[in-house]
Parts: sequence; C-alpha cells; structure tokens
Amino acid sequence: MSKLKTLRGVIAYPITPFDAEEKVDIGLFKKLTGRLVTSGSHAIAPLGSTGVLPYLNDQEKEAVVEATVEVVAGRVPIVVGVSNLTTERTVYHARFAEKAGAAAVMIIPMSYWKLTDDEIFAHYRKVAEAISVPIMAYNNPATGGIDMSPALLKRLLEIPNVTMIKESTGDVQRMHYLRRALGEEVAFFNGSNPLALAAFSAGAVGWCTAAPNLIPELNLALYNAIQANDLTNARAIFYRQQELLEFITSKGLPRTVAAGLEILGMEAGGLRNPLAPLAAVEIARLEGLLAEVAPFAAQH
Repeated sequence: MSKLKTLRGVIAYPITPFDAEEKVDIGLFKKLTGRLVTSGSHAIAPLGSTGVLPYLNDQEKEAVVEATVEVVAGRVPIVVGVSNLTTERTVYHARFAEKAGAAAVMIIPMSYWKLTDDEIFAHYRKVAEAISVPIMAYNNPATGGIDMSPALLKRLLEIPNVTMIKESTGDVQRMHYLRRALGEEVAFFNGSNPLALAAFSAGAVGWCTAAPNLIPELNLALYNAIQANDLTNARAIFYRQQELLEFITSKGLPRTVAAGLEILGMEAGGLRNPLAPLAAVEIARLEGLLAEVAPFAAQH
C-alpha cells in the first residue's frame, strides 16, 4: 500500500501490438513499454483502452502483465487494467496482477445489461476483498457503457483499498465536484486528454494518457509546469499539444498511437480485427500535427 502515495503524475498507456497473424507481439510490446519508462513517465498502465484489453484472451493478458513487470523492472509503479464482464474473472486477473508485481489495479465496470449502483459496489467490494493492492475505480461511459455518478464513486471509496478515481467523462465540472466532495485525501486522475490542463486545475494528481507514446516531452512539461504553479507556462504548453491530444482521442487510441509511432520512425505492429488502421487522409493529418509540435517538444 505504500506505493499509493507515489502514484501521481503522467501515467502512460502502452499499446498492445500484434504481428501479421494478429498474435500479440510481446517482444515489440516490451520495446515500446520500455521507451515509455525511459522517456520519463511516472507510471505504466498496461491493459487499458489503449491496450485493447477486451480483445485479448486470458493468456495474452497474463503475458502482457508479465512482460510489463519484466521491462519496467521496478523503475516506476505499474497499474494493471483487470476489468472483465464478470466479477469472478476480474478477481482472477486482479490476483494475477498483484502476484506478478503490480502496484495497483484499475477496474472499469463492464456491462451488457445496465448494472445498478448496488451491483457495481458489490463488484468492486468482492475484488477488493481478494487482493491487497490499491484499486483505481475507472469511470468511462464511452467505453464501459456505464456512467458512475459522483455519489457512487464516493460510495466506492468506503471500500478500504479503493483509493483512487480515474474520471474520463470529459466533464470538467464533475472533476471540480469530485475534488470538493471527496476532499484532498482522495487521489483522482484525469483520463480525458483534451481536459489535461483543466483537470490539473481542478485538482487531479495525475493524467492517465496514451500521448507519451508520441509526445512525452510535452506531456511531462505540462505536469512539471503545474507542479511549479506556473499556470502561464502550463497554459502555453497545453495549447501546443491540444489539437494533437484531441485528434488522438477522437480517432481511436490504438490506431492513432500505432500510426503516430510509425510516422516517428518506430515499429508499432498491427491491430486486431475489427480494428482497422487510420485512413490515408487521417495519417496525413497526424503527420502534420506531429510536425507542428516537434519544435516545441525538442525544447523540452
């Protein structure tokens, strides 16, 4: 539990690359994940939306977790996504992540039928009772299909090792409400790239993002400016990357990050069906956005 206090800053999401046969390319995954660590990310979060968690089978998820632990080698904390439709499988993956060496796990309630607040609470409680590492409750209705209200998030924090909230609705007013309602003791994290600056202003202690795959210098510069209470500089740094952040989010994280890595001259692997690569016109736009931010990234 001691690592909880150190979990803050820029939490980077690696992509899960696939080979020509659509098998997970663990060697390439290690290379890409190692780069996130050496470029300065404060923590690594495999098996999130960027890592196409729902498209992987159990063995692939376990291989990704073990590869992350191996390549990170204790340099920064690891927050593993363990979400699953059933509580039983979520418990299974949470236990595996803890045993492998994760500092924390992240859970988004996934549902075919709309879950009640009581069902969601029981889901988190049963997972929490099965592990000892902290849990980050992840709210992202766009991907999970469930919008956890601030009242429910506050209730989840009654569970002893649910200690962090990741808010990805894109509603900055909700972030202000969470800070006001939950107080300074609760660590809440922003998961919406376009709201990076606003979320820090609202009191977020960290930013969970795939952007460090492409522009780590600018992401870290924004966080450092916030830490230095230099809002003028933070605003300028954010505006330089804002359009790219919006593009990454709007076009789909796995395909956009993969395309961006290729543009930057790095192997990124393929996608797993039904995901398809960016269209040529989108790749051209991404090339332009990366070219625009390159001079500013070099300054940092």
